[in-house]
Amino acid sequence: MTESLPHWYLLGAGNMGTLAAWYLTRAGHTVSIVTDNPQPPLHKQLFFADQSVSLTLSCASPEQLPATITHLLVASKTPYTEAALRRVKGHLSDKTLVLRFQNGMGALDGRLPAGTTVLEAITTSAVKGQSPQHTIVAENTTWLGGTQQQPEWLKGLQCHWPDLHWEADIRFVQWKKLVANAVINPLTALHDVPNGAVVDDPALQQAARALCAEADTLLTALDSRWPGHSFSAVLQVARATAGNTSSMRADRQRGATTEIEAINGWLLRQAQRHGLDLPTHRRLVKALTPT
Repeated sequence: MTESLPHWYLLGAGNMGTLAAWYLTRAGHTVSIVTDNPQPPLHKQLFFADQSVSLTLSCASPEQLPATITHLLVASKTPYTEAALRRVKGHLSDKTLVLRFQNGMGALDGRLPAGTTVLEAITTSAVKGQSPQHTIVAENTTWLGGTQQQPEWLKGLQCHWPDLHWEADIRFVQWKKLVANAVINPLTALHDVPNGAVVDDPALQQAARALCAEADTLLTALDSRWPGHSFSAVLQVARATAGNTSSMRADRQRGATTEIEAINGWLLRQAQRHGLDLPTHRRLVKALTPT
């Protein structure tokens, strides 16, 4: 019944956070955006291929939050994770379930109370626009996972969230998406080109091959079961999204901080711990990090 479904507090009501909130509310969940100050409900418009829909979300400032948040959806851009979490400081505990819906990896490491359960969400869907208007470019597969036992509310959510799957061990799904982002995003951002240029431009394709090889070396060191062969998978993604602008390119175009530290930066930090060097990734991080 609806009464037993969670109430989610949302950090980051941008494109992906709004899409997640839409699916959750369709399934009967309730969602409130956590804001710095008290605000009236936020009215959003979502444009799908065949329809336009309205979504109204309540807002909750820190003083309006419950003593313990039981369900937190983190969808903020990774550079702003720490600032977003400050809004819910003191309201999280080992009874909190956190659903992380962000690019990259590691953004929540060391930032949550001990014992907090974290579920990861990985999606190949795409949304563009600026709040309060969001255009859904593609509704593709989304994976949730990270614990052995799936939540009771998942089955109901799958009826309203297209192609939603559960993966108890979600690491390889994460890593596959991470490698695609670590190749396509920085190359298209640095050269200000759409995703398809990674396939069409010989120099970019060569750079993509080097980035994939370095990533496969690291991920195999992290888990010998990693299948590798990332280059062909990345080219497939670039072809399928040839006309799209990557999120990192869009961030750079509008002068925003990119998510490269949570993507290529995560790979570099793991490599350092294992005594490996990823020179192509290192050069990209340096080129895209403001001095």
